[in-house]
Order: sequence, then C-alpha cells, then structure tokens
Amino acid sequence: MNRIDAALFLLRIVFGVFLACHGLNKSRGIAGTAGWFGSIGMKWPRAQAITASASEIIAGVLLAVGLLTPLACAVVVSLMVVAIVTVHWRVGFFIFLPNGGWEYCASIAVLAASVAVGGPGRVSLDHALGWENGATTGVAAVAVGVAAAVVHLSLSYRRKEA
Repeated sequence: MNRIDAALFLLRIVFGVFLACHGLNKSRGIAGTAGWFGSIGMKWPRAQAITASASEIIAGVLLAVGLLTPLACAVVVSLMVVAIVTVHWRVGFFIFLPNGGWEYCASIAVLAASVAVGGPGRVSLDHALGWENGATTGVAAVAVGVAAAVVHLSLSYRRKEA
C-alpha cells in the first residue's frame, strides 16, 4: 500500500463511518428528526427523515468500504448540498457560529467529490472487484449529486422565513 492509497483509505473510513453514525443518530429519533425537518420547511418530513437517515447510513458504509464509490460520493455530495441550502447557508461560513455555518458540510462535499474523481484507492472493495472508474465517472458522480440535490430541493423544500 502506498501513501496515496493509505490516505484514501483513512479518509474513506473516517468520513464514511462518521456519516453512517450521523444517519444512525437520526434513525434513533425519527419523530424528532421529522419534526425538525418540518420546522425548516421540508415537505413530507417523516419520509424525509427516514430517507435522509437511510441515505447517510448506506452511503457512509459504502464510502467506508470503497464499494460503488461513485454512487456513494454522489449521495454524499447531494446530502451536503441539501444541508447547506436548508440549514447552514443563512448562518454564514464558520461552523462555530450558532446553528453551524456551511464550512463543514462544504468540506465533506469536497472530500466526496475528490474521492469520486480520484477513485477509492487500492484498499477498497471496488478495486478488489476490478471496478476501476476514471475521472470522468467521478466528475459525472459529482454532477449527479448536485443535480439530485437541486431536484430534491425544488420538489420538497420551502424555506421558512425567520
């Protein structure tokens, strides 16, 4: 294993596990998550809470093990764009601001985009299965993630005015 593969492995494991844990936390309190989603302007808040939780768990696990990496990265990008638009953008840039700014979510989205474009590395199930993807696939995954977020927001989000 070279340094790049080791670095990719570390990034995938940490961010994948953290995202899966975030989703598990949501799933333990679906009613509360749904209530919060409704309060920020999401239509169908219970379905949104279940979908967000499942997406975070599944994409996190896939990212951590490096399986279907472009798909996992597209989901992560989409989740982070939605989080930025619905919650964090109006707060400001810095995460330490009350209610958290958008810098952390943007950092996670960029990490996912970087892994999508660069690939999961040799220490991944994709590599073990011979599913090597080029940069074009990674760029397409990022575009799909952004497009999915735009569609999702246009169909199911109405910003609540403060």
